[in-house]
Amino acid sequence: MIEDTLVVEGVAHDYNFLPENCVDPVLGRAMGEHLYQIHQRFGGPGYAIEKSLYMDHGAGAEGIGRAILAESQSDVIVYHETPIYGHFHDGHSALAAGLAMRELWPNRVLVYGAVSPLRPGAVDRVDELVDEHRVNAIKLYPNDMVEGRLTSLDMSNPEVCFPVFERARERGLKVVAIHKALPVGPGLAHSQRIDDIEGAAAAFPDLTFEVVHGGMAFVEETAMLMECAPNVVVNLEVTTALARVAPRRFAEAIGAFLGVFGGAQRIIWGTGVIAVHPRPLIEAFWNLETPQDLVEERGVEPLTKEAKKNILGSNFLRLHGIDEDKLRATIAGDEFDTTELAAPWGGRVQPESHEAA
Repeated sequence: MIEDTLVVEGVAHDYNFLPENCVDPVLGRAMGEHLYQIHQRFGGPGYAIEKSLYMDHGAGAEGIGRAILAESQSDVIVYHETPIYGHFHDGHSALAAGLAMRELWPNRVLVYGAVSPLRPGAVDRVDELVDEHRVNAIKLYPNDMVEGRLTSLDMSNPEVCFPVFERARERGLKVVAIHKALPVGPGLAHSQRIDDIEGAAAAFPDLTFEVVHGGMAFVEETAMLMECAPNVVVNLEVTTALARVAPRRFAEAIGAFLGVFGGAQRIIWGTGVIAVHPRPLIEAFWNLETPQDLVEERGVEPLTKEAKKNILGSNFLRLHGIDEDKLRATIAGDEFDTTELAAPWGGRVQPESHEAA
């Protein structure tokens, strides 16, 4: 927690850049190198994990989990499996890591399971995720390999996507998360746009569509979508890094989302651990003040303390029907119920970062 505000880490991942997991080992490793540079820059001095660990299957489920729960102010983890099968055989963020985290800390971990509607058996995959893995929501990616060709996913396609959404709804799931606005390696740029969400949101008003990486691109379009579709929310995964490295840009983006109807209740916190360490981003966000000239000259909605509290935790809990008071009581007294924060990455920090701190 930060000043008694409960913090939900809205997206956690466990990357695997090992050559055997890469569809194209040279490209896959190059993507890992690129993402590691982002990891260093966005996290900042003292918060970059050793490169060998990052590139050779990350810190692992326990290492990532403890980075969130023991080393930052985060209280709850939401692990996202991803279906980036065009580049990684296991989809890039394997379900097993999230299940392992939940096994370790069942009161503090939720799991989103990956589905690719462009692949055979997508509807059955929803059943598998619910019956065998007890997931809390499903996660989609905007393109996939189809017969050897990278193909974009149209969320509004009634033949491809709607059967998946219908089955998710039938099985009691209420949230569909979709990666947007942030390419992971070479792909189809147009698939990262948000236009296709509109038809899905209109056809399934009783589902909530969670736009992941909201604000990294297409800010005005995303705000317009939120205005037109009340069942669309924004997850700030990776966008939150801008609060540290580009605070003015972040203030403009989040101000656009806050300005829509009910906006302060429709934004979810997320950093994308292992993309970055969560602690410096939480602190940058908590201390950020919207520049006054943006408020006075541009009409940007200011980021208030109350809005920060909602974004950091309350909005996610409400979305999933989790009672905050009961959750606080459940986790009280466990190993992470402390104000003392452990060293980043269990002390396995890149030497150069340590020296720069």
